[in-house]
Amino acid sequence: MRRSGRWVTLNVAVLLAVIIVWRLRRRTEARSRFDERLTVVIVLALGVLIAPTPAGQGIMNIMGQFANGVTQDSR
Repeated sequence: MRRSGRWVTLNVAVLLAVIIVWRLRRRTEARSRFDERLTVVIVLALGVLIAPTPAGQGIMNIMGQFANGVTQDSR
């Protein structure tokens, strides 16, 4: 089995996604400000890991088309 940097990145991204889902399942009242900030940092780290992948590029294209559609509709 060959190990490359891309597989490690994807595995870390999956781990971060699981952590995010686990953290967001908690009730809002039970979260402190520090807890919310930590969740934001984890989400940003996930975004940085996903961005250079083909999946990240696809998400960026979809969001760009959505934003373009919204701006066209508002005119």
